[in-house]
Amino acid sequence: MLKNEEYFYLVDYGGLVMEVGYVQVYTGEGKGKTTAALGQGLRAVGRGLKVVMVQFLKGIESGELEAARRLEPEFTIMRFAETKKFFWQLTDEEKAQLKEKTQEEMQKLEQLMEEGSCDVLILDEIMAAIHNGLVGVEQVCRLIDNKPKGMELILTGRDVPREIADRADLITEMRNVKHYMDKGVPARKGIEY
Repeated sequence: MLKNEEYFYLVDYGGLVMEVGYVQVYTGEGKGKTTAALGQGLRAVGRGLKVVMVQFLKGIESGELEAARRLEPEFTIMRFAETKKFFWQLTDEEKAQLKEKTQEEMQKLEQLMEEGSCDVLILDEIMAAIHNGLVGVEQVCRLIDNKPKGMELILTGRDVPREIADRADLITEMRNVKHYMDKGVPARKGIEY
């Protein structure tokens, strides 16, 4: 069994650099996938690691965006496939335009990974981007297969494709046992967004 020291080595600026990064997946019907990924990112920043979170299909301002702005450049949030509407509300033309834009953004993501510009990369709601046809499963598998050895990769979203699940080192499934939204409570600023 390896000790923690065998996974990390110290660098001059006092932070950590991971020698081995793993692939984590947060999935399921329950609340907390993005929140768990953000918590992991916050912990990493606290230890001197650089974090980039790419959020897919999110368009409204949210608390995590404001918090990350306060932590830049150690924690950066980028938005891909950004839309102010729900995906199902988009016209076919809007969906086609969004897919084209997302594919251009994916090239930036591949470049970011090739350069090793961060220690922890979070792809928030990447599964939704896959299920809505904006990103291919094979594209995400290629990202996983080609990630730098020392980069932690965190993916979130419901209904993880088998090809991604097979490549993951950790999968946590959030299960909805009870939710106040079932009683008609709307999403609350500062809690859900």
